[in-house]
Amino acid sequence: MAFWSPPSSLPLLGLLSIILFLRPTSVVTSPSGIRHGIIRKPSSSDPPFHPFREAPAYRNGDACGSSPADRIHVVMTLDANYLRGTMAALLSILQHSTCPENIDFHFLWSYLEPNIFSSIKSTFPFLRFKLYRFDSNRVRGKISKSIRQALDQPLNYARIYLGDILPADVRRVIYLDSDLVMVDDIAKLWGVALGGKVLAAPEYCHANFSKYFTSAFWSNPGFARTFDGRRRPCYFNTGVMVVDVEKWRQGGYTKKVEEWMAVQKKMRIYQLGSLPPFLLVLAGNIQPIDHRWNQHGLGGDNLEGKCRDLHPGPISLLHWSGKGKPWLRLDSRRPCAVDNLWAPYDLYRSSPVSSLEE
Repeated sequence: MAFWSPPSSLPLLGLLSIILFLRPTSVVTSPSGIRHGIIRKPSSSDPPFHPFREAPAYRNGDACGSSPADRIHVVMTLDANYLRGTMAALLSILQHSTCPENIDFHFLWSYLEPNIFSSIKSTFPFLRFKLYRFDSNRVRGKISKSIRQALDQPLNYARIYLGDILPADVRRVIYLDSDLVMVDDIAKLWGVALGGKVLAAPEYCHANFSKYFTSAFWSNPGFARTFDGRRRPCYFNTGVMVVDVEKWRQGGYTKKVEEWMAVQKKMRIYQLGSLPPFLLVLAGNIQPIDHRWNQHGLGGDNLEGKCRDLHPGPISLLHWSGKGKPWLRLDSRRPCAVDNLWAPYDLYRSSPVSSLEE
């Protein structure tokens, strides 16, 4: 776990100390910490080229168990546009885990792209994972246009259907976005108590909740009463969640979220993608956990993606939610300071034919 407190002077000094602390010894980067390159599409006569370096084989510690009860189930989506982020997230999870061989990864995909699967196998030969197809037609007629195109992709809604996609014997999972890195042992997140709730996540009850919904929502008396009573309008980010999948199935939460999506199709009650219907169903009714498990918003807002500083306090997970992604900003040679915390986990290697690195 890392810690961050606002420096009184020399703003980058504290940040550089965190970079040195978090930097994986097995990953080599350029002095600037930035990789640049373009990938040439191989011809049929070329030997196979994998754009990512092979990660070390991480092994369990002596105290790790080997029973089914010791398994940790992690769910992520696979998208070609975010594959570089996914690779970095996987490396960070494995590197900081005491029992990396006890982690089962469940990847959801919507488009058959064999190069993605081969990249995972070549980069992480010892990774335990399963693949599940998410039928994008299931949500295509339910998605409303949001303020950012990336939020409208069907795969962004796959998290709503975990109870339908995953096998019945998978009863509890950690759902993670692809634009994050873990800097603590994931077993600690897996072990949080759900307190009878369907999911756990860092919760923010002092957020300006009105900005997540339109005037059409707040002017409707029935909709506005959604958060009356004991339900406080508390924000949580759906990119990091511990989910009781069995309780999700039993409670019919998929249908509840879909019902709000149907309302959105008839009258625009929110601007973002899959987050608002989650909030309408569950905000104020989840198990709150320590904020260190989702230092989110590092990608800036959803329109401009401007640089943001870290929030004060302990850090176990860094999350580049928002428009700005660290690999894109690094490649453009206009990174934010926090992007240098992501760079040490970047397994991408530039093409052997063309490199933009000077």
